[in-house]
Amino acid sequence: MTSEASSSGLSLEGLEDVEEFVGGIEGESSMSLDRLLHVSELVQMGNQAFRDNRFEEAINCYSRANTIKPLDPVILNNRCAAYLRICQFLKHRPPAASEHRPLSGLDPTTHAELALKDAEKVLFFQSDSVKSFILKANALILLEKYELARDVILSGLQVDPMSNPLKVLERTTASTITTGGHGKPERSDDFDCTLCLKLLFEPITTSCGHSFCRSCLFQSMDRGNRCPLCRTVLFISPRTCAISVTLNNIIEKNFPQEYAERKLEHDSLTNYGADLIPLFVMDVIVPCQKFHLNIFEPRYRLMVRRIMEGNRRMGMVITDSTTGSIADFACEVEITECEPLPDGRFFLELESRRRFRILRNWDQDGYRVAEIEWVQDIYPSEGTREKADLQELTNNAAGFARSWMRRARDAAQQRRDRLRLLELDKAESMMPTTRDPERFSFWLATLTNRRPSERLQLLRMRDTTERIRRALVYMGAEEQGYRE
Repeated sequence: MTSEASSSGLSLEGLEDVEEFVGGIEGESSMSLDRLLHVSELVQMGNQAFRDNRFEEAINCYSRANTIKPLDPVILNNRCAAYLRICQFLKHRPPAASEHRPLSGLDPTTHAELALKDAEKVLFFQSDSVKSFILKANALILLEKYELARDVILSGLQVDPMSNPLKVLERTTASTITTGGHGKPERSDDFDCTLCLKLLFEPITTSCGHSFCRSCLFQSMDRGNRCPLCRTVLFISPRTCAISVTLNNIIEKNFPQEYAERKLEHDSLTNYGADLIPLFVMDVIVPCQKFHLNIFEPRYRLMVRRIMEGNRRMGMVITDSTTGSIADFACEVEITECEPLPDGRFFLELESRRRFRILRNWDQDGYRVAEIEWVQDIYPSEGTREKADLQELTNNAAGFARSWMRRARDAAQQRRDRLRLLELDKAESMMPTTRDPERFSFWLATLTNRRPSERLQLLRMRDTTERIRRALVYMGAEEQGYRE
C-alpha cells in the first residue's frame, strides 16, 4: 500500500502528519537510555513509513515501540492515525481494483475499531489532549457512529474552541446526521453485478470480497466452485448462504425504481404464471406417479433453484422420436422434497399432477420454457346413461385393480423382486378416489410398465372410458406374463 493511497485523494481532518517522539521527559527515569533510543528509532521509522503512505509498516513500527513503552501518547496517537488512514483507503478503494490487485488482511471496520481503542487510551490518561479528540471523532465517523462522534467533537471544542479540524468535523457530522446518516450515493457501476452487468439484486458478498446477484453467483457456480472474478475456491451453497442484507437495503433505498424493475425481472423467472412452465426433457410421465430425480446438469440445477423459489412445479416431457423435437403433450410435476448435495447436485422427490399441451417453447438460460394449455378429458353430461356407465366402469376397475395388485404382490414375493414390491406399494399410496374417473384412469395406467410411445398416447387421449379399458388390457397382459 504505497502511492496508491495518496493518489486516491483521501484526507482525514487533523491527520495530515504524525508527531515526533521526544525522549528523556519527566517520568521516564525507569527506562534505560538504550531502550529509550530504540523506541525513538522505531517511532522515527514508523513516521517515515507513514509519510510514505506505507501504513501497515508504520503500524508495525509503532506496535513494537508500544510493547517497549506502553501507553505513550505519541506512539498511540501515531498508530491510531495509521489505522485511520488504512481504513479510509479501504473504504474508498474501487471494487474493480481487487480484480487486478487483491488485498488481504483486516477489513476497514476492524482498522477503525483498533484506532478507536488507541484514541480512548490516550483520552483516559490525558483528557486535555485535543489530538486524541480528533482521532476518536474520525474513528467514530468511519464506524458510522455519527451521534457519538459529534459528542466527542463538542467535548474537544470545550478543550480548544479554536481547533479547526474539530470545527470541520463538527460541520461534517451535523450534515450527515441531518441526512439520516448517509447521503444518497451516486449511481455507478460499483452497484452492478459483474456477471449480468445490472443492478445487484439479492447480493451475496463472497469470502474474497466480491459481490454478485445471488442467482448470478450460483448459476456461475454450477460450472465450478470458484469466484467468477478472482477464481478463489468458494465453500457456499444456496441453502446456507445468506444475502448481504445491509448492501441490499442500501440499493433498494437509493435506487428504488431500478430495484423494482430488477425484482420484477427476477419474479418473472421464478413465477411463470398460469400458462408458462419450465420443462425437464427426459421421459413421458403421466399423472399419479411418484418418482425420484438426480439433477446434475448446470442448466437444470439453475432451473430447480428458480422453481424452488416459485411454485415448485415444472413440466416433464420427452423428445418425440418421429419429429426430433419435444413432444406436444407433457405432464406437470411438483417437487415434494428437494435435497441439495454438497457438490451442487439436487436429489428430488416428485409427484405428477396435470397434463398439458405445448403450444410453443423456447430456450431460456439453457433450459426449455413452454407456453401451454391445460388439457382435460371430454366428459359425458351429468344425468346421462354414458356418465353412469363411466362411473360403473371406474368402480369395477377399482375392484379389479385391488385384486390385481394382491396377485402382483404375491408374484413379486415369490420371485423376491423387492423393486417391484416397492413400486406396487408406491402405486397403492397414490391411488385416487373413483369419483375422479379421469385421474383414476391415469393411475390405473401407472400399474404396468409401458413404453414411452404408449404413455404419450395415453396423455393425448381425451376419452376416459377408452383409457381405462386400455389400462385394463395392459394389466391383463402383464398378469398373463407372470403366469407363464
